[in-house]
Amino acid sequence: MTQRGTTAPGEVPRPEYPRPSMVRPDWLNLNGPWEFEIDRADTGLERGLRERRLEGTITVPFCPESALSGVEDTDFLHAVWYRREFTVPESWAGRRTLLHFGAVDHDATVWVDGREVGRHSGGFTPFTVDLGHLSGTAAVVVRARDSRDEPQARGKQSTRYDNYECLYTRTTGIWQTVWAEPVADVSLARPRLTPDVAGSAFHLEQPLRRANTGRVGDRAGWTLAATVRDGAGVVVEASIRADLDLSPRLTLTLPADRVRLWDTGDPHLYDVAVVLRDGSGEVVDAVETYAGLRSVSIDGKAVLVNGRPVFQRLVLDQGYYPDGLMTAPSDEALARDIELSIAAGFNGARLHQKVFEERFLFHADRLGYLCWGEFGDWGAVEQGAVRGEYQRPTPGFIGQWLEALERDYSHPSIIGWCGLNETHQPLTDRTQVLDDVTRAMFLAAKAMDTSRPVLDASGYSHRVLESDVWDSHNYTQDPGEFAAEMAGLAEDRPHTNVQHDGDAPISVRYSGQPWFCSEFGGIWWRPDATANESFDDRGGDSSWGYGKAPESEEEFHRRFAGLTGVLLDDPLMFGYCYTQLTDVFQEQNGVYSFDRSVKLDVARVREAQLRPAAVERARKEI
Repeated sequence: MTQRGTTAPGEVPRPEYPRPSMVRPDWLNLNGPWEFEIDRADTGLERGLRERRLEGTITVPFCPESALSGVEDTDFLHAVWYRREFTVPESWAGRRTLLHFGAVDHDATVWVDGREVGRHSGGFTPFTVDLGHLSGTAAVVVRARDSRDEPQARGKQSTRYDNYECLYTRTTGIWQTVWAEPVADVSLARPRLTPDVAGSAFHLEQPLRRANTGRVGDRAGWTLAATVRDGAGVVVEASIRADLDLSPRLTLTLPADRVRLWDTGDPHLYDVAVVLRDGSGEVVDAVETYAGLRSVSIDGKAVLVNGRPVFQRLVLDQGYYPDGLMTAPSDEALARDIELSIAAGFNGARLHQKVFEERFLFHADRLGYLCWGEFGDWGAVEQGAVRGEYQRPTPGFIGQWLEALERDYSHPSIIGWCGLNETHQPLTDRTQVLDDVTRAMFLAAKAMDTSRPVLDASGYSHRVLESDVWDSHNYTQDPGEFAAEMAGLAEDRPHTNVQHDGDAPISVRYSGQPWFCSEFGGIWWRPDATANESFDDRGGDSSWGYGKAPESEEEFHRRFAGLTGVLLDDPLMFGYCYTQLTDVFQEQNGVYSFDRSVKLDVARVREAQLRPAAVERARKEI
């Protein structure tokens, strides 16, 4: 699919089109130098930072804690300010200018020419402000507020000054691309494409965006048309009236001889063009997108992709980079992480504690890489008897989760959703907020998307009996002990279901769903590590991983093969997720180093994983 734009590579950082699932030809990349000022006491509004020029500079889209930003201030930044002027291209005259922010952590307020034009809360999801029929040069000012102690979705960002355990350097402010584009008063919003393998079709739901102009528009005779293409040309075309529904719907049925599924070994993508025309036939708006024909279903304990069991050999990917933190230094770096994972024998990832940049999903789509979409829910911490502290999701998570689901719905690489991770509060009256939010996030995902399985909460405290799948985390390092602990799925798993905080269990009972071990391994391997150091020896910036450090790389490979073999040979297991793809700061249990250099014999890691799993063998025998 063409990723067109007015910005040539090399002119600004991260110059590629940031929204690959909905491409327009006219756009303006606003990455690069912005005026910048840190406002540690959050008094900038009183001190006139909105009105005056700011004292420093920063390179957007990199956060001020990162080296690539040019600031690299890793202390707590309770508020930061940005300012930039940009000139609206003359060719945009007569159209409205939309200003897009890929992600700003955590609470953002935007002013243009001194007028407040938008606010957004949530550090992982995009938002847009409508600047109206703008012309000439405009001054954009952004204030981003962050907190140390208030409950908010932080993901893996540390609430201490230093990094510690599996928590890392914070991200504040703008950390994804800022860009502008022109649209008509009535325009296309993000298309929702649902694959229908059984019907050899795509179902297109196309919301229409209407500017709040106060005018009543006559749209009689307007039409919405869509064209699906492959390498041989047009596959199917269809159109429908666009003046009756808020979101016109089209079914695009593929001829039998042009049906080609999206799969891990053959990630075929169709190009899709969507056009909105007025009653005279003039084009009002047009976007390009793409789609993969792929199904996900459940059969007993198996999760099927396109009707067959594909054992999910997943890796935990936290999406951190030494120089960009949560922002990849380049688009190529996003693709490279997927390529490294595939080279090591994985066929997908849990996109862990972070809503990844959408460009990552674009590369996953084209490379045939299976992804579980997640939310960075860690950050709402409360003290408790279990583990000293635990996550307490807030109602605000639900809206932010819905924004993530809306953004990523059409990506074929996503094969499941999970909004929460490692909540483990006991089932008592005082945890009603957790129960309510967990159920609300589960239902939000099910309402938004009926085509994929949803896991209520990964790891410990399951609260939704009807969760589509079930999982557990287990970092036992001895393969024999690991096998004993993971045995007995058919009879229920006592070690996962009767954990208690005093007299209260921390999870509802398992109800027979497909199960996978969604975190295991985490083998601490650093070539210069001291033999027999353990997880419990970690501290400060010290290197750590799970269990005793192997005495040699050979021992690492024996342990890795043993642990993965337990799960591959379990006929009641539909997949696993190994911790993790790369080292991240002090957490040195990756298959690759933090800088993505090789630290293990990757061929042996791959070899240990690629033999057929029990669930795959069983289906072939049938």
